[in-house]
Amino acid sequence: MQPIVLISGDGIGPEITESVLRILEAAKADINWISASAGMLAFESSGNPLPDETISLIDQYKLALKGPLTTPVGSGFRSVNVALRQRFNLYCNIRPARTLPGVDTRYGNVDLVTFRENTQGMYIGMERYIDDDENQAETVAIITREASERIIRAAFEYARKHGRKKVSLIHKANILKYTTGLFLKVGKEIAADYPEILFNDMIVDNTAMQMVMRPEIFDILVTTNLFGDILSDLASGLVGGLGMTGSANLGDQHAIFEAVHGSAPDIAGQGKANPTALLLSAVMLLDHINRQDTAEKIRRALYRVLPDKECVTADLGGKGTTGVFTDAIIRNL
Repeated sequence: MQPIVLISGDGIGPEITESVLRILEAAKADINWISASAGMLAFESSGNPLPDETISLIDQYKLALKGPLTTPVGSGFRSVNVALRQRFNLYCNIRPARTLPGVDTRYGNVDLVTFRENTQGMYIGMERYIDDDENQAETVAIITREASERIIRAAFEYARKHGRKKVSLIHKANILKYTTGLFLKVGKEIAADYPEILFNDMIVDNTAMQMVMRPEIFDILVTTNLFGDILSDLASGLVGGLGMTGSANLGDQHAIFEAVHGSAPDIAGQGKANPTALLLSAVMLLDHINRQDTAEKIRRALYRVLPDKECVTADLGGKGTTGVFTDAIIRNL
């Protein structure tokens, strides 16, 4: 059995995690789950939202599935998600967005994947006030050739492996000439190694406009941290929201798969939570460990259930509960 660290998360996290575990067990995924704690539950029990024990388990087993987490309010607590990415150098964030059957959106032809550099850019935490009255502040953004090469090459390798036709590099090199200019320069160099894959570059503001006007023109997008954060959420919005997309954070040695939506404490324990995002993240995990047959079986079952308004949860226009939704997917495996 494959050992994988499991962080159930906060709010609706335990409910959707239970749902996903039931589906994976029914699909005979053959996983040995190693329970760990993070977020508010960990903080309340240990005073630390990211306990050393959890870090050690992820370091030992290399793989984790994580539900949504709440970072405690107050100084001294940074995002647990950011801390995990930096601790394990999870430089590659992958967010597929695909039109799903039965999910009511404005678009019927979205099938794109966003690759976001996860460790640099404006999210490195180098901020300060530059005057005593705290009326002026500055942020430092760092882009390196090494990190740019890693994420861009990962996007091209994914395209080659999955039969994708085009990689679009998203930047703001017309204004940020040194930082995203370097990212663009590296992208053009790497693109030459993949002549069978179409390469283009696009300024980020135009990209946002084109994504809502003509999302079908995009295949794979690769970009820097801040732009990737924004555009991957935009992509999720095209297909029904954050509750409908999975996410992977990959490094050279470790990988964490997670639902990127919030912990929704207002509906916790009420059977209203939609498990789709965490389930699709778990499916990405199965693909990662070469369990493609099981992953595809789960995808097909999910796609068959999504149009059934008697089974899906209210956020999808349905009448079902988390448990009813889960049972329906299991019946369709």
